[in-house]
This record gives sequence, C-alpha cells and structure tokens, in this order.
Amino acid sequence: MVVVDVLMFALGCALVLWVLSSAIVTVVVPRGESSLLSRALFVTSNRFFEAAARRAGNQRRERIRARYAPVTLMMLPAIWALGIIIGFVPMFWAVGVRPFGEAVVLSGSSLTTLGFSRPNEGPAVGLAVVEGLLGLAIVALLISFLPTIYGHFSRREVAVAKLASRAGTPPTPGEMVIRAAQIGGLERLDEMWPEWEDWFIELAESHTSYPALVFFRSPDGERSWVLAAGASLDAAAIRASTLDLDRNPDAELCIRAGYLALRAIADFFGIDHDRHPLPDSAISVHRAEFDGLYESLGAADVPVRADQDQAWRDWAGWRVNYDSVLLSLCALVQPPAAPWSSDRAPEFRPPRILLPQKKR
Repeated sequence: MVVVDVLMFALGCALVLWVLSSAIVTVVVPRGESSLLSRALFVTSNRFFEAAARRAGNQRRERIRARYAPVTLMMLPAIWALGIIIGFVPMFWAVGVRPFGEAVVLSGSSLTTLGFSRPNEGPAVGLAVVEGLLGLAIVALLISFLPTIYGHFSRREVAVAKLASRAGTPPTPGEMVIRAAQIGGLERLDEMWPEWEDWFIELAESHTSYPALVFFRSPDGERSWVLAAGASLDAAAIRASTLDLDRNPDAELCIRAGYLALRAIADFFGIDHDRHPLPDSAISVHRAEFDGLYESLGAADVPVRADQDQAWRDWAGWRVNYDSVLLSLCALVQPPAAPWSSDRAPEFRPPRILLPQKKR
C-alpha cells in the first residue's frame, strides 16, 4: 500500500511540474521555446476554428479567424489550473485524503482558495497551502501576460496601419514606391527602412516568444502583419534593384532583417524552407508581373534603371531569400488576398503538435 501511495504522489507531482513548466515556458522564458501543452491546445483549437471558418461566408470567416487566438489564449490559464487540480488529486489521496471524490473537492478548493473544503491536520494541510499559492501564481502570470501580449500587438499594428496610408490596402510594393514619388518623397522612402528593420527585429522576438501573436489579426480585416511584411520587403528589394538612385544600405539591411524574422517564425512552427537559396532559384513572382511593375513605375515618372533584365535578376535575387517562407506563413495565417503573397500561397497547413527534429 505504501508503494501505491508513493507512486500516486509521484504521478501527481510529475503532472503538476509538467503544467508549471508549460506556464513558465509560455509566459516567463524570453525565447522561442515550445510547450507541448500550449501547442496541443492551440493546434486543436485551430482545427475547430478553421473548420468553422471554411463553412462560413467571407465576412463571417474573417470574424471567426479573428477570435481564434484570443479565445484560445484565454483558455490556456484554465487548462493550467485544471492540470494542477488533477495533479494534486493523487497527491492528496496518497497522504490519506479518502475517498477519491473528497480528494477532488479538496484540490479544487485549495487551488481556488475558496475554502469550502480544507484538511484539518497532517501533510494534506501543507499540500493545500502549496496548491493555493500555485493558484495565485497562475493569476499573477495571467495579469502580467495579457498586457505584454497586447503591448507587442499594438506596436506591430501601428506600423501595419501606417503602411496602409503609404502602400494601400492591401499593401503593394508598387503603390508604396509610386505614392512616395508622387509626393516628392523618394528620399523619405529611405527613412522607412531603419524603422522597418526595427519592426522586423521586434517581430522575430515577440512572435517566437509569444507565438499566439502570429494568429492575432489586425483590427481592419483587409490588413495583416504578413502582408505588411511582404510588401515592405518587396519595396525594399525594388529600392535595392530597380530604382535609379544611389545605393542605400539601409534597404538591404531591412531585407536581411525581414527574411531572418520570417525564417525564425517559420522555424518555430516547423515550416520547412531553404536556408541557403541560390540567387537564380525560382520564385513565385513571374517575370511578366515584374515587367508590369517596371512599366508602371516608369509611367509614374519614378526613376528606374535602364537595364530591365538586370533589374529583374537583382530583384529576384533579393526575393528568393524570403519568397517561400513568406508564402508558407500566408498559408498558416490565412490573411486576406494580396498580390505577390497570399494570392499565391499554398493550401492551408495546420500547425503541428510535435515539431520535426531540426537538422544540423
């Protein structure tokens, strides 16, 4: 009987520690580590929401997808609390709380600190105190977690909203460059690249530390952080390859920060991509589409390089660094349709519960 008690106590303790490790990794650890419990909840919830969205109309589909991440995020503390309650039941049972139903009631009372059931003496009193403290800790984590999440979301969306006035809705790289030229601001266009470089750096940090942010959709249903990322990268690539202006290293640094950020997010979700693409590798944008953009820039009196073939090769050489990973993230997030990104994304790919082993 003593052996059974020890095994039950060890089982409950292991479950509680597993749940606590999930909470710590999700909320406290400032790096892109994965929690199996959190991932399983988000993947399972994603499949339910996506199934409902596919059966809905266009407007209702966007509303359903917009609710997925916030609703699932609010379910997470409840799952943690439930896991701790379940984990303490065998521990209470092992220290002598009988029958099993009484151990369940005592565990629920201890975590919620409601006091409708409490032990009178013995080790059960210490367990009840510990569980009550863990319940308060979960509340404290939630209080600190939500402002952090929405702080990152707000900073992300400021840049996305700003891009709407500069590149349209949905944003396009050609519109961004032409609007800048029409207001005499090609020099001001160069001022954007350091801002977007900083945006991409924070995007990589926040969306791997708090991966739920990937699925937080913009307040405007026609906007998306994925579309903003693609449009800004394409515009920076146009600046570096096609415009007949002096070289600007800031645009090239913006491109590098951008594709590194998108790759980091893709790595977290187990999305395969080529880390070392060749400059002449195939991309999803066709030469005819680039030629149309080149002609529209020239028609708008934007200074473009005379060698159109070389401009295409240079632009494609930049685009290849983020082409496949951008489309894969579009397939994951399901943003509204936009040229050169979500309009050619592959079929929806639900995130994985178990990540593949990373190759060295």
